[in-house]
Amino acid sequence: MRDRRSSATWLPPGVELPSDNDYNRGVKGQSVARIAGRMGIATLASRVLGVVREQIFAALFGASVFSDAFITAFRIPNLLRDLFAEGALSAAFVPTFSGTLTKEGGQAAFRLANLVLSTLTLLIGLLVLAAMIFPQPIVETIAPGFHGQKLELTVLATRIMLPFLLLVSLAAVCMGMLNSHDRYTTAAFAPAMFNAGTIATGIVLRLAGCSDRAAVIGWSIGTLIGGAAQLGIQLVPLWRLGFRFRPRLDLAFRDPGMRRMAGLMGFAVIGLAATQVNLFVSTIFASTDERAISYLNYAFRVLYLPIGLFGVAAGTITAVRSGRAAAVNDAEELAASVRDSLRFLILFTIPAAAGLVVLGRPIVRLLFERGRFGPEDTEATAAALALYGIGLLAYSSVKVFASAFYSLSKPYIPVICSFAAVGANVLFASLTFSTLGFRGLALGTSLGALVNCGLLAAVFHVQNGLFRRDLLMLLGKVTLASAVMAAAAAVISAQVESRFPVHSLATTLLAAGVPIACGLGIFVAACRLLGIAELPSLSSFRRR
Repeated sequence: MRDRRSSATWLPPGVELPSDNDYNRGVKGQSVARIAGRMGIATLASRVLGVVREQIFAALFGASVFSDAFITAFRIPNLLRDLFAEGALSAAFVPTFSGTLTKEGGQAAFRLANLVLSTLTLLIGLLVLAAMIFPQPIVETIAPGFHGQKLELTVLATRIMLPFLLLVSLAAVCMGMLNSHDRYTTAAFAPAMFNAGTIATGIVLRLAGCSDRAAVIGWSIGTLIGGAAQLGIQLVPLWRLGFRFRPRLDLAFRDPGMRRMAGLMGFAVIGLAATQVNLFVSTIFASTDERAISYLNYAFRVLYLPIGLFGVAAGTITAVRSGRAAAVNDAEELAASVRDSLRFLILFTIPAAAGLVVLGRPIVRLLFERGRFGPEDTEATAAALALYGIGLLAYSSVKVFASAFYSLSKPYIPVICSFAAVGANVLFASLTFSTLGFRGLALGTSLGALVNCGLLAAVFHVQNGLFRRDLLMLLGKVTLASAVMAAAAAVISAQVESRFPVHSLATTLLAAGVPIACGLGIFVAACRLLGIAELPSLSSFRRR
Protein backbone atom coordinates (compact mmCIF):
# COMPACT_ATOMS: atom_id res chain seq x y z
CA MET A 1 0.00 0.00 0.00
CA ARG A 2 1.29 3.43 -0.89
CA ASP A 3 2.16 5.96 1.82
CA ARG A 4 -0.95 8.04 2.28
CA ARG A 5 0.84 10.87 4.05
CA SER A 6 3.35 11.44 1.28
CA SER A 7 0.57 12.39 -1.12
CA ALA A 8 -1.81 14.07 1.30
CA THR A 9 -0.86 17.60 0.29
CA TRP A 10 -4.53 18.49 -0.02
CA LEU A 11 -4.94 18.39 3.76
CA PRO A 12 -4.95 21.70 5.65
CA PRO A 13 -1.97 22.56 7.87
CA GLY A 14 -1.91 20.68 11.14
CA VAL A 15 -4.35 17.95 10.02
CA GLU A 16 -2.90 14.45 9.77
CA LEU A 17 -4.58 11.26 8.66
CA PRO A 18 -4.83 8.39 11.16
CA SER A 19 -2.38 5.54 10.81
CA ASP A 20 -3.03 2.24 9.05
CA ASN A 21 -3.34 0.58 12.43
CA ASP A 22 -6.08 3.01 13.36
CA TYR A 23 -7.99 2.06 10.23
CA ASN A 24 -7.49 -1.65 10.46
CA ARG A 25 -8.11 -1.98 14.17
CA GLY A 26 -11.78 -0.94 13.84
CA VAL A 27 -14.25 -2.76 16.00
CA LYS A 28 -12.85 -6.23 15.46
CA GLY A 29 -12.59 -8.02 18.76
CA GLN A 30 -14.61 -5.41 20.56
CA SER A 31 -17.93 -6.26 22.19
CA VAL A 32 -20.95 -5.35 20.11
CA ALA A 33 -22.84 -4.67 23.33
CA ARG A 34 -20.09 -2.28 24.52
CA ILE A 35 -20.03 -0.29 21.29
CA ALA A 36 -23.81 -0.40 20.94
CA GLY A 37 -24.06 0.75 24.55
CA ARG A 38 -22.14 3.91 23.68
CA MET A 39 -24.27 4.36 20.60
CA GLY A 40 -27.35 3.58 22.64
CA ILE A 41 -26.76 6.54 24.93
CA ALA A 42 -26.69 8.89 21.95
CA THR A 43 -29.54 7.10 20.23
CA LEU A 44 -31.57 7.13 23.44
CA ALA A 45 -31.29 10.91 23.54
CA SER A 46 -32.60 11.06 19.99
CA ARG A 47 -35.44 8.61 20.65
CA VAL A 48 -36.49 10.38 23.83
CA LEU A 49 -36.60 13.65 21.91
CA GLY A 50 -38.52 11.81 19.20
CA VAL A 51 -41.11 10.75 21.76
CA VAL A 52 -41.37 14.35 22.99
CA ARG A 53 -41.82 15.46 19.39
CA GLU A 54 -44.65 12.98 18.90
CA GLN A 55 -46.24 14.02 22.20
CA ILE A 56 -46.35 17.65 21.09
CA PHE A 57 -47.69 16.58 17.69
CA ALA A 58 -50.40 14.43 19.30
CA ALA A 59 -51.43 17.27 21.62
CA LEU A 60 -51.65 19.66 18.66
CA PHE A 61 -53.48 17.44 16.18
CA GLY A 62 -54.63 14.24 17.92
CA ALA A 63 -55.92 11.70 15.40
CA SER A 64 -57.65 13.94 12.86
CA VAL A 65 -57.80 15.12 9.26
CA PHE A 66 -54.84 17.41 9.95
CA SER A 67 -52.66 14.70 11.51
CA ASP A 68 -53.47 12.37 8.61
CA ALA A 69 -52.53 15.12 6.12
CA PHE A 70 -49.17 15.92 7.71
CA ILE A 71 -48.21 12.29 8.36
CA THR A 72 -48.95 11.36 4.75
CA ALA A 73 -47.08 14.39 3.41
CA PHE A 74 -44.04 13.63 5.56
CA ARG A 75 -44.21 9.96 4.64
CA ILE A 76 -43.35 10.78 1.01
CA PRO A 77 -39.83 12.23 1.64
CA ASN A 78 -39.48 9.97 4.68
CA LEU A 79 -40.11 6.80 2.68
CA LEU A 80 -37.56 7.97 0.14
CA ARG A 81 -35.18 8.77 2.99
CA ASP A 82 -35.53 5.29 4.50
CA LEU A 83 -35.29 3.71 1.07
CA PHE A 84 -32.43 5.72 -0.46
CA ALA A 85 -30.64 7.87 2.12
CA GLU A 86 -30.62 5.74 5.27
CA GLY A 87 -31.42 2.51 3.44
CA ALA A 88 -29.83 1.80 0.08
CA LEU A 89 -27.31 4.62 0.24
CA SER A 90 -26.04 3.68 3.69
CA ALA A 91 -26.00 -0.02 2.84
CA ALA A 92 -23.93 0.65 -0.30
CA PHE A 93 -21.77 3.52 0.95
CA VAL A 94 -20.63 2.21 4.35
CA PRO A 95 -19.02 -1.08 3.17
CA THR A 96 -17.57 0.64 0.08
CA PHE A 97 -16.14 3.55 2.07
CA SER A 98 -14.89 1.23 4.85
CA GLY A 99 -13.24 -1.07 2.31
CA THR A 100 -11.57 1.87 0.55
CA LEU A 101 -10.44 3.26 3.90
CA THR A 102 -8.95 -0.11 4.89
CA LYS A 103 -7.22 -0.94 1.60
CA GLU A 104 -6.31 2.46 0.12
CA GLY A 105 -6.29 4.89 3.03
CA GLY A 106 -7.96 8.14 3.99
CA GLN A 107 -7.15 10.20 0.90
CA ALA A 108 -8.83 7.73 -1.47
CA ALA A 109 -11.78 7.33 0.90
CA PHE A 110 -12.34 11.10 1.17
CA ARG A 111 -12.07 11.43 -2.61
CA LEU A 112 -14.82 8.81 -2.93
CA ALA A 113 -16.94 10.71 -0.39
CA ASN A 114 -16.62 13.92 -2.42
CA LEU A 115 -17.77 12.09 -5.54
CA VAL A 116 -20.75 10.65 -3.69
CA LEU A 117 -21.76 13.97 -2.11
CA SER A 118 -21.44 15.83 -5.41
CA THR A 119 -23.44 13.24 -7.33
CA LEU A 120 -26.17 13.11 -4.70
CA THR A 121 -26.51 16.88 -4.61
CA LEU A 122 -27.05 16.98 -8.36
CA LEU A 123 -29.32 13.96 -8.81
CA ILE A 124 -31.46 14.26 -5.69
CA GLY A 125 -31.65 18.02 -6.13
CA LEU A 126 -33.16 17.54 -9.60
CA LEU A 127 -35.53 14.85 -8.27
CA VAL A 128 -36.71 17.09 -5.44
CA LEU A 129 -37.21 20.03 -7.79
CA ALA A 130 -39.35 17.96 -10.17
CA ALA A 131 -41.43 16.55 -7.31
CA MET A 132 -42.00 20.03 -5.86
CA ILE A 133 -43.40 21.17 -9.20
CA PHE A 134 -45.76 18.17 -9.53
CA PRO A 135 -46.55 16.91 -5.98
CA GLN A 136 -50.26 16.14 -6.43
CA PRO A 137 -49.88 12.96 -8.53
CA ILE A 138 -47.50 11.61 -5.89
CA VAL A 139 -49.97 12.31 -3.09
CA GLU A 140 -52.87 10.81 -5.03
CA THR A 141 -50.80 7.65 -5.58
CA ILE A 142 -49.89 7.12 -1.94
CA ALA A 143 -53.25 8.28 -0.52
CA PRO A 144 -56.01 7.61 -3.06
CA GLY A 145 -58.64 8.02 -0.35
CA PHE A 146 -57.84 11.73 0.24
CA HIS A 147 -60.14 14.37 -1.24
CA GLY A 148 -60.99 18.06 -0.86
CA GLN A 149 -59.29 20.01 1.95
CA LYS A 150 -57.39 16.94 3.13
CA LEU A 151 -55.85 16.39 -0.30
CA GLU A 152 -55.04 20.09 -0.81
CA LEU A 153 -53.32 20.42 2.58
CA THR A 154 -51.34 17.20 2.04
CA VAL A 155 -50.10 18.45 -1.34
CA LEU A 156 -48.99 21.78 0.18
CA ALA A 157 -47.15 20.12 3.07
CA THR A 158 -45.49 17.68 0.66
CA ARG A 159 -44.17 20.51 -1.50
CA ILE A 160 -42.70 22.23 1.58
CA MET A 161 -40.99 19.12 2.97
CA LEU A 162 -39.53 17.54 -0.16
CA PRO A 163 -36.09 19.26 0.25
CA PHE A 164 -35.80 17.26 3.48
CA LEU A 165 -34.80 14.30 1.29
CA LEU A 166 -31.65 16.05 0.04
CA LEU A 167 -30.65 17.19 3.53
CA VAL A 168 -30.91 13.73 5.08
CA SER A 169 -29.24 12.07 2.09
CA LEU A 170 -26.16 14.21 2.61
CA ALA A 171 -26.43 13.60 6.36
CA ALA A 172 -26.48 9.83 5.76
CA VAL A 173 -23.18 10.01 3.85
CA CYS A 174 -21.62 12.06 6.64
CA MET A 175 -22.87 9.55 9.19
CA GLY A 176 -21.36 6.68 7.21
CA MET A 177 -18.01 8.46 7.09
CA LEU A 178 -18.02 9.03 10.84
CA ASN A 179 -19.04 5.42 11.58
CA SER A 180 -16.25 4.14 9.32
CA HIS A 181 -13.81 6.16 11.41
CA ASP A 182 -15.31 4.56 14.56
CA ARG A 183 -17.04 7.83 15.54
CA TYR A 184 -20.25 5.97 16.33
CA THR A 185 -21.44 8.15 19.19
CA THR A 186 -20.97 11.42 17.31
CA ALA A 187 -22.96 10.11 14.35
CA ALA A 188 -25.67 8.68 16.59
CA PHE A 189 -26.31 12.11 18.13
CA ALA A 190 -27.13 13.67 14.73
CA PRO A 191 -30.80 12.55 14.56
CA ALA A 192 -31.35 14.20 17.94
CA MET A 193 -30.79 17.53 16.25
CA PHE A 194 -33.65 16.84 13.84
CA ASN A 195 -35.95 16.13 16.77
CA ALA A 196 -34.74 19.21 18.62
CA GLY A 197 -35.54 21.41 15.62
CA THR A 198 -39.06 20.07 15.24
CA ILE A 199 -39.71 20.22 18.99
CA ALA A 200 -38.76 23.89 19.07
CA THR A 201 -41.10 24.52 16.16
CA GLY A 202 -43.93 22.62 17.85
CA ILE A 203 -43.55 24.59 21.08
CA VAL A 204 -43.75 27.85 19.16
CA LEU A 205 -46.88 26.67 17.33
CA ARG A 206 -48.47 25.53 20.60
CA LEU A 207 -47.78 28.82 22.37
CA ALA A 208 -48.90 30.87 19.37
CA GLY A 209 -52.28 29.12 19.24
CA CYS A 210 -52.16 28.73 15.45
CA SER A 211 -55.06 27.32 13.47
CA ASP A 212 -54.82 23.67 12.49
CA ARG A 213 -53.94 24.52 8.89
CA ALA A 214 -51.26 27.02 9.91
CA ALA A 215 -49.86 24.50 12.40
CA VAL A 216 -49.47 21.87 9.66
CA ILE A 217 -47.60 24.38 7.48
CA GLY A 218 -45.44 25.50 10.41
CA TRP A 219 -44.60 21.92 11.41
CA SER A 220 -43.60 21.22 7.79
CA ILE A 221 -41.16 24.15 7.87
CA GLY A 222 -39.83 22.90 11.22
CA THR A 223 -39.09 19.55 9.58
CA LEU A 224 -36.71 21.29 7.17
CA ILE A 225 -35.06 23.13 10.05
CA GLY A 226 -34.50 19.82 11.83
CA GLY A 227 -33.04 18.20 8.71
CA ALA A 228 -30.56 21.06 8.29
CA ALA A 229 -29.52 20.70 11.94
CA GLN A 230 -29.00 16.93 11.52
CA LEU A 231 -26.60 17.57 8.65
CA GLY A 232 -24.85 20.54 10.21
CA ILE A 233 -23.84 18.88 13.49
CA GLN A 234 -21.84 16.21 11.62
CA LEU A 235 -19.73 18.65 9.64
CA VAL A 236 -17.59 19.71 12.62
CA PRO A 237 -16.18 16.22 13.49
CA LEU A 238 -15.64 15.53 9.78
CA TRP A 239 -13.65 18.76 9.51
CA ARG A 240 -11.51 17.65 12.44
CA LEU A 241 -10.88 14.32 10.72
CA GLY A 242 -9.45 16.26 7.79
CA PHE A 243 -12.35 16.00 5.34
CA ARG A 244 -12.95 18.98 3.07
CA PHE A 245 -15.83 18.99 0.62
CA ARG A 246 -14.61 19.55 -2.94
CA PRO A 247 -17.33 19.25 -5.62
CA ARG A 248 -16.27 16.84 -8.35
CA LEU A 249 -18.27 14.97 -10.95
CA ASP A 250 -15.62 14.39 -13.62
CA LEU A 251 -14.81 10.84 -12.52
CA ALA A 252 -18.10 9.99 -10.83
CA PHE A 253 -18.99 7.18 -13.19
CA ARG A 254 -15.43 5.97 -13.85
CA ASP A 255 -14.33 5.67 -10.22
CA PRO A 256 -14.34 1.98 -9.14
CA GLY A 257 -15.83 2.84 -5.75
CA MET A 258 -18.68 4.75 -7.36
CA ARG A 259 -19.35 1.91 -9.77
CA ARG A 260 -19.48 -0.59 -6.92
CA MET A 261 -21.80 1.70 -4.95
CA ALA A 262 -24.09 2.21 -7.94
CA GLY A 263 -24.35 -1.55 -8.43
CA LEU A 264 -25.05 -2.19 -4.77
CA MET A 265 -27.61 0.61 -4.55
CA GLY A 266 -29.57 -0.72 -7.48
CA PHE A 267 -30.14 -3.94 -5.56
CA ALA A 268 -30.28 -2.28 -2.15
CA VAL A 269 -33.21 -0.06 -3.13
CA ILE A 270 -35.28 -3.23 -3.33
CA GLY A 271 -33.29 -5.25 -0.80
CA LEU A 272 -33.98 -2.83 2.05
CA ALA A 273 -37.36 -1.71 0.78
CA ALA A 274 -39.58 -4.30 2.46
CA THR A 275 -40.53 -2.23 5.50
CA GLN A 276 -40.88 0.99 3.50
CA VAL A 277 -42.95 -0.61 0.75
CA ASN A 278 -45.10 -2.29 3.37
CA LEU A 279 -45.71 1.11 4.97
CA PHE A 280 -46.53 2.49 1.52
CA VAL A 281 -49.09 -0.27 0.98
CA SER A 282 -50.52 0.35 4.44
CA THR A 283 -50.91 4.05 3.63
CA ILE A 284 -52.83 3.29 0.44
CA PHE A 285 -55.29 1.07 2.32
CA ALA A 286 -55.46 3.28 5.42
CA SER A 287 -56.20 6.46 3.43
CA THR A 288 -59.75 5.15 2.99
CA ASP A 289 -60.22 4.75 6.78
CA GLU A 290 -60.55 7.97 8.77
CA ARG A 291 -57.73 8.40 11.34
CA ALA A 292 -56.19 4.99 10.54
CA ILE A 293 -53.02 6.62 9.19
CA SER A 294 -52.59 8.49 12.46
CA TYR A 295 -53.13 5.37 14.59
CA LEU A 296 -50.58 3.38 12.60
CA ASN A 297 -48.08 6.24 12.69
CA TYR A 298 -48.28 6.73 16.46
CA ALA A 299 -47.93 2.98 17.02
CA PHE A 300 -44.94 2.65 14.71
CA ARG A 301 -43.27 5.64 16.37
CA VAL A 302 -43.42 3.84 19.72
CA LEU A 303 -42.10 0.66 18.08
CA TYR A 304 -39.24 2.61 16.54
CA LEU A 305 -37.83 3.44 19.97
CA PRO A 306 -36.42 -0.08 20.51
CA ILE A 307 -35.63 -0.40 16.79
CA GLY A 308 -33.60 2.79 16.99
CA LEU A 309 -31.88 1.81 20.22
CA PHE A 310 -30.99 -1.75 19.28
CA GLY A 311 -31.60 -2.48 15.60
CA VAL A 312 -29.90 0.58 14.14
CA ALA A 313 -26.91 0.17 16.46
CA ALA A 314 -26.43 -3.51 15.62
CA GLY A 315 -26.98 -2.93 11.90
CA THR A 316 -24.50 -0.05 11.76
CA ILE A 317 -21.79 -2.02 13.53
CA THR A 318 -22.39 -5.04 11.29
CA ALA A 319 -22.09 -2.87 8.17
CA VAL A 320 -18.68 -1.59 9.24
CA ARG A 321 -17.35 -4.90 10.57
CA SER A 322 -18.56 -6.93 7.61
CA GLY A 323 -17.22 -4.33 5.16
CA ARG A 324 -13.76 -4.57 6.70
CA ALA A 325 -13.91 -8.35 6.92
CA ALA A 326 -14.95 -8.67 3.28
CA ALA A 327 -12.17 -6.29 2.22
CA VAL A 328 -9.56 -8.73 3.59
CA ASN A 329 -11.54 -11.91 2.77
CA ASP A 330 -12.04 -12.79 6.45
CA ALA A 331 -15.15 -15.00 6.20
CA GLU A 332 -14.96 -16.09 9.83
CA GLU A 333 -14.97 -12.51 11.12
CA LEU A 334 -17.86 -11.60 8.82
CA ALA A 335 -20.03 -14.46 10.11
CA ALA A 336 -19.01 -13.66 13.69
CA SER A 337 -20.10 -10.05 13.26
CA VAL A 338 -23.59 -11.19 12.24
CA ARG A 339 -23.86 -13.67 15.11
CA ASP A 340 -22.69 -11.10 17.65
CA SER A 341 -25.26 -8.59 16.44
CA LEU A 342 -28.03 -11.19 16.53
CA ARG A 343 -27.14 -12.17 20.10
CA PHE A 344 -27.42 -8.54 21.07
CA LEU A 345 -30.76 -8.14 19.28
CA ILE A 346 -32.24 -11.34 20.72
CA LEU A 347 -31.36 -10.27 24.24
CA PHE A 348 -33.00 -6.85 23.93
CA THR A 349 -35.72 -6.92 21.28
CA ILE A 350 -37.62 -10.06 22.31
CA PRO A 351 -38.41 -8.81 25.84
CA ALA A 352 -39.10 -5.35 24.42
CA ALA A 353 -41.61 -6.84 21.97
CA ALA A 354 -43.30 -8.84 24.72
CA GLY A 355 -43.59 -5.70 26.83
CA LEU A 356 -45.12 -3.70 23.97
CA VAL A 357 -47.69 -6.44 23.30
CA VAL A 358 -49.00 -6.69 26.88
CA LEU A 359 -48.39 -3.12 28.08
CA GLY A 360 -49.21 -1.17 24.93
CA ARG A 361 -52.28 0.56 26.38
CA PRO A 362 -50.63 2.08 29.49
CA ILE A 363 -47.55 3.03 27.45
CA VAL A 364 -49.57 4.80 24.75
CA ARG A 365 -51.75 6.47 27.37
CA LEU A 366 -48.69 7.80 29.17
CA LEU A 367 -47.01 9.05 26.01
CA PHE A 368 -49.87 10.57 24.04
CA GLU A 369 -53.20 10.84 25.89
CA ARG A 370 -53.46 14.59 26.36
CA GLY A 371 -54.75 17.54 24.41
CA ARG A 372 -56.67 16.31 21.37
CA PHE A 373 -55.53 12.68 21.80
CA GLY A 374 -58.29 10.88 23.74
CA PRO A 375 -58.96 7.43 25.29
CA GLU A 376 -60.44 6.11 22.03
CA ASP A 377 -57.22 7.03 20.23
CA THR A 378 -55.23 5.26 22.95
CA GLU A 379 -57.12 2.00 22.49
CA ALA A 380 -56.76 2.03 18.70
CA THR A 381 -53.05 2.93 18.79
CA ALA A 382 -52.30 0.27 21.43
CA ALA A 383 -53.99 -2.38 19.28
CA ALA A 384 -51.79 -1.47 16.32
CA LEU A 385 -48.70 -1.36 18.54
CA ALA A 386 -49.26 -4.89 19.84
CA LEU A 387 -49.48 -6.24 16.29
CA TYR A 388 -46.44 -4.26 15.14
CA GLY A 389 -44.52 -5.60 18.16
CA ILE A 390 -44.73 -9.16 16.83
CA GLY A 391 -42.20 -8.24 14.15
CA LEU A 392 -39.74 -6.26 16.30
CA LEU A 393 -36.88 -8.77 16.18
CA ALA A 394 -37.39 -9.21 12.43
CA TYR A 395 -37.44 -5.43 11.78
CA SER A 396 -34.18 -5.06 13.68
CA SER A 397 -32.43 -8.07 12.15
CA VAL A 398 -33.11 -7.32 8.47
CA LYS A 399 -30.55 -4.51 8.39
CA VAL A 400 -27.93 -6.81 9.94
CA PHE A 401 -28.40 -9.52 7.32
CA ALA A 402 -28.73 -7.09 4.42
CA SER A 403 -25.52 -5.27 5.38
CA ALA A 404 -23.64 -8.58 5.47
CA PHE A 405 -24.88 -9.61 2.03
CA TYR A 406 -23.93 -6.24 0.54
CA SER A 407 -20.43 -6.62 1.97
CA LEU A 408 -20.27 -10.04 0.30
CA SER A 409 -21.32 -8.39 -3.01
CA LYS A 410 -24.50 -10.50 -3.07
CA PRO A 411 -27.19 -7.81 -3.08
CA TYR A 412 -29.55 -9.95 -5.17
CA ILE A 413 -30.32 -12.08 -2.11
CA PRO A 414 -32.00 -9.25 -0.13
CA VAL A 415 -33.82 -8.32 -3.35
CA ILE A 416 -35.45 -11.74 -3.65
CA CYS A 417 -36.31 -11.84 0.05
CA SER A 418 -37.87 -8.38 -0.12
CA PHE A 419 -40.07 -9.37 -3.03
CA ALA A 420 -41.37 -12.29 -0.97
CA ALA A 421 -41.96 -10.05 2.06
CA VAL A 422 -43.84 -7.39 0.11
CA GLY A 423 -45.94 -10.06 -1.61
CA ALA A 424 -46.89 -11.59 1.75
CA ASN A 425 -47.87 -8.20 3.18
CA VAL A 426 -49.93 -7.13 0.15
CA LEU A 427 -51.73 -10.48 0.05
CA PHE A 428 -52.55 -10.38 3.77
CA ALA A 429 -53.70 -6.74 3.64
CA SER A 430 -55.93 -7.45 0.65
CA LEU A 431 -57.57 -10.40 2.40
CA THR A 432 -58.05 -8.87 5.86
CA PHE A 433 -58.46 -5.09 5.52
CA SER A 434 -62.22 -5.27 5.02
CA THR A 435 -62.63 -7.18 8.30
CA LEU A 436 -59.66 -6.15 10.47
CA GLY A 437 -59.16 -2.59 9.19
CA PHE A 438 -55.92 -0.90 10.23
CA ARG A 439 -55.19 -3.77 12.64
CA GLY A 440 -54.80 -6.07 9.66
CA LEU A 441 -52.34 -3.60 8.12
CA ALA A 442 -50.17 -3.61 11.26
CA LEU A 443 -50.20 -7.41 11.43
CA GLY A 444 -49.45 -7.69 7.72
CA THR A 445 -46.43 -5.41 8.08
CA SER A 446 -45.09 -7.62 10.87
CA LEU A 447 -45.67 -10.77 8.85
CA GLY A 448 -43.83 -9.23 5.91
CA ALA A 449 -40.86 -8.42 8.15
CA LEU A 450 -40.85 -11.98 9.54
CA VAL A 451 -40.84 -13.45 6.02
CA ASN A 452 -38.01 -11.13 4.97
CA CYS A 453 -35.88 -11.87 8.04
CA GLY A 454 -36.54 -15.62 7.94
CA LEU A 455 -35.46 -15.96 4.33
CA LEU A 456 -32.34 -13.84 4.85
CA ALA A 457 -31.36 -15.87 7.91
CA ALA A 458 -31.89 -19.19 6.11
CA VAL A 459 -29.78 -18.19 3.09
CA PHE A 460 -27.01 -16.74 5.26
CA HIS A 461 -26.92 -19.94 7.31
CA VAL A 462 -26.62 -22.13 4.21
CA GLN A 463 -23.83 -20.00 2.74
CA ASN A 464 -21.90 -18.91 5.83
CA GLY A 465 -23.08 -20.86 8.86
CA LEU A 466 -25.24 -19.02 11.37
CA PHE A 467 -27.41 -21.17 13.61
CA ARG A 468 -24.89 -22.55 16.03
CA ARG A 469 -26.18 -24.30 19.13
CA ASP A 470 -25.34 -21.41 21.45
CA LEU A 471 -27.31 -18.93 19.33
CA LEU A 472 -30.39 -21.19 19.19
CA MET A 473 -30.18 -21.84 22.92
CA LEU A 474 -30.04 -18.12 23.58
CA LEU A 475 -33.11 -17.58 21.36
CA GLY A 476 -35.08 -20.25 23.23
CA LYS A 477 -34.08 -19.09 26.70
CA VAL A 478 -34.74 -15.42 26.04
CA THR A 479 -38.13 -16.25 24.51
CA LEU A 480 -39.05 -18.28 27.59
CA ALA A 481 -37.87 -15.56 29.97
CA SER A 482 -39.81 -12.96 27.98
CA ALA A 483 -42.98 -15.05 28.10
CA VAL A 484 -42.72 -15.31 31.89
CA MET A 485 -42.10 -11.57 32.11
CA ALA A 486 -45.07 -10.76 29.84
CA ALA A 487 -47.49 -12.93 31.82
CA ALA A 488 -46.41 -11.41 35.11
CA ALA A 489 -46.47 -7.85 33.74
CA ALA A 490 -50.02 -8.33 32.42
CA VAL A 491 -51.25 -9.48 35.83
CA ILE A 492 -49.45 -6.67 37.64
CA SER A 493 -50.82 -4.10 35.18
CA ALA A 494 -54.40 -5.28 35.75
CA GLN A 495 -53.94 -5.13 39.54
CA VAL A 496 -52.43 -1.65 39.48
CA GLU A 497 -55.20 -0.23 37.29
CA SER A 498 -57.93 -1.81 39.41
CA ARG A 499 -56.53 -0.31 42.61
CA PHE A 500 -55.40 3.04 41.19
CA PRO A 501 -57.84 4.18 38.49
CA VAL A 502 -56.18 6.46 35.97
CA HIS A 503 -57.34 10.03 36.59
CA SER A 504 -54.10 12.05 36.65
CA LEU A 505 -50.54 12.12 35.36
CA ALA A 506 -49.34 10.47 38.58
CA THR A 507 -51.68 7.49 38.24
CA THR A 508 -50.96 7.28 34.50
CA LEU A 509 -47.25 7.08 35.27
CA LEU A 510 -47.93 4.51 37.98
CA ALA A 511 -50.02 2.34 35.64
CA ALA A 512 -47.18 2.21 33.11
CA GLY A 513 -44.10 2.41 35.32
CA VAL A 514 -44.88 -0.27 37.91
CA PRO A 515 -45.52 -3.13 35.43
CA ILE A 516 -42.49 -2.12 33.33
CA ALA A 517 -40.16 -2.00 36.35
CA CYS A 518 -41.49 -5.28 37.75
CA GLY A 519 -41.34 -6.91 34.32
CA LEU A 520 -37.69 -5.92 33.88
CA GLY A 521 -36.81 -7.37 37.27
CA ILE A 522 -38.66 -10.60 36.50
CA PHE A 523 -36.93 -10.89 33.13
CA VAL A 524 -33.48 -10.45 34.66
CA ALA A 525 -34.29 -13.03 37.34
CA ALA A 526 -35.56 -15.49 34.73
CA CYS A 527 -32.41 -14.99 32.67
CA ARG A 528 -30.26 -15.79 35.68
CA LEU A 529 -32.26 -18.91 36.46
CA LEU A 530 -31.91 -20.05 32.85
CA GLY A 531 -28.16 -19.41 32.90
CA ILE A 532 -28.07 -16.92 30.04
CA ALA A 533 -24.38 -16.08 29.64
CA GLU A 534 -25.08 -12.79 27.84
CA LEU A 535 -26.84 -11.36 30.92
CA PRO A 536 -23.82 -9.20 31.90
CA SER A 537 -24.30 -7.33 28.61
CA LEU A 538 -27.86 -6.52 29.69
CA SER A 539 -26.72 -5.33 33.10
CA SER A 540 -23.97 -3.20 31.55
CA PHE A 541 -26.37 -1.62 29.07
CA ARG A 542 -28.95 -0.98 31.80
CA ARG A 543 -26.33 0.85 33.91
CA ARG A 544 -25.28 2.91 30.88
